[in-house]
Amino acid sequence: MERGLFSALPADVEIRYSTVPVRIVQNGSGVEVSLHDTAADAVVTERFDLVVGADGMRSTVRGLVFGSEDYLRPLNHMVGAALLDGPVDGFGLSDGVVLAEPGRSAWAFPFADHAPSLLFSYRTGDVDAEFARPPIESIRAAFGPEPTGPLLEGLLTCYEQASDTLFDSVKQVRMPTWHRGRVVLLGDAAWCVTLYTGMGASSGMAGAELLGTMLRRHPGDLPGALPAWEARMRPFVRAQQDGALVGRRMFTPQDRKELLQRAGMMRLMRAPGVGKAVSRIMLNNKNMRVKNVYVAAP
Repeated sequence: MERGLFSALPADVEIRYSTVPVRIVQNGSGVEVSLHDTAADAVVTERFDLVVGADGMRSTVRGLVFGSEDYLRPLNHMVGAALLDGPVDGFGLSDGVVLAEPGRSAWAFPFADHAPSLLFSYRTGDVDAEFARPPIESIRAAFGPEPTGPLLEGLLTCYEQASDTLFDSVKQVRMPTWHRGRVVLLGDAAWCVTLYTGMGASSGMAGAELLGTMLRRHPGDLPGALPAWEARMRPFVRAQQDGALVGRRMFTPQDRKELLQRAGMMRLMRAPGVGKAVSRIMLNNKNMRVKNVYVAAP
């Protein structure tokens, strides 16, 4: 997906790595952004017509423009993820694996043309304590104290040995508005639906495409374009965020009742016609051109 998005960019779009916004000041005619080049340890200030903060759940742009208010809503769950370099031991390359117990689950998601991805998800009563030790130790503790069987131990070992891993708490971003003046937030920086809804990438791309559409429909009129964009996006995002509880039950059932509900839902998804109907629900994404825009991304 990332390669596809990069290939769709117009040739005149400049991409800078290791660059972080440290100051954002705006008025009616533009936005001044001070950018720290961490590789060169230098700061430059440039002016833009529009700033788009697409820099993730812990958005720097959001903190600089919308203040220090905590817009993160915790779900009291942790996730650990990695890409496997081969199939799960004892399974084929395109086989999926799910181990689920109340309060914790391990998933290997299959693909048709490459090795599965691995996801651990578990409930916690103390998020800070989970970050106080190495991720693999927290994950192992969450799946103990019982001895691990060969399958779970193999998945834990794969995570421990992976060259690139994710370990984070599960939070949603809830904000009363996603734009302020000439600055707008997009994707996880604005709404972070969480991976339990399965719509993070789709909502981010759909939001970007719709933002481009509204900028074209309101040429030279950001005060008209940004509210119109937000009014169109909010109902969709709200529905996805409200559905996070249902998604969480699928990923990590809390008790035996939810475990049984999840089993029933999985059987329904395998019923003839249901799976195909779900797979048809997708968003179309179009290329867009917007001049003189700074986009901060993670």
